[in-house]
Amino acid sequence: MRVVSTNLAQPVRIRWKGRDQQTGIYKTPQPEGISLEQEGIRGDTIGNPEVHGGQYKACYLFPADTYPYWKERYPHLAWDYGMFGENLSMEGLKEDDLVMGAVYRLGDTRMRLTTPREPCYKLGIRFGDQGIIERFVAHARPGVYAEVLNEGVVSPGMVAEQESVPENGLKVGDYFRLLFSPVKNPEHLLKALDLPFLNEKTRAKLLRWHQ
Repeated sequence: MRVVSTNLAQPVRIRWKGRDQQTGIYKTPQPEGISLEQEGIRGDTIGNPEVHGGQYKACYLFPADTYPYWKERYPHLAWDYGMFGENLSMEGLKEDDLVMGAVYRLGDTRMRLTTPREPCYKLGIRFGDQGIIERFVAHARPGVYAEVLNEGVVSPGMVAEQESVPENGLKVGDYFRLLFSPVKNPEHLLKALDLPFLNEKTRAKLLRWHQ
């Protein structure tokens, strides 16, 4: 995987269901690179720290190869990398090949892949269409969050080198489909329950599906 763009967001105020709130989804490219830290990206905006940022969602990687697909569906938008709120736009990121828990090195920075992104209404606000949430799920190219193990600066052009991968681990794409498919794959469900970086709400949902 290669870094195509590094992106940060300034805080933007939005209104949703009668309430004003802040979001960090409006990210823009930072050609000089970004600094990955254990709790997030230095200088980035986290609108809702309950679902973004923190140890296991410190950095968000998104497949740059899917941009042409989305541009065809939303040609009226002013396109640039960072449109999906990602910190790293990655060439060659394929969720069906990536294993949750795998460790990658980008220069001096080391990161562990954790969970795919689950879309919410803020993506719909960013695109001016809440229908994108259903399309995003159906397209099944959500990108993946990462835990930062060793802090450092990541710049466009850097290549992510795989350092380690869990044996018989769960693929990012399989986990994403598990979350949204009406019929749950029992093998994937068991593997998901062994993941150490799920929050309690998600783990409780998986346990209900397992019963």
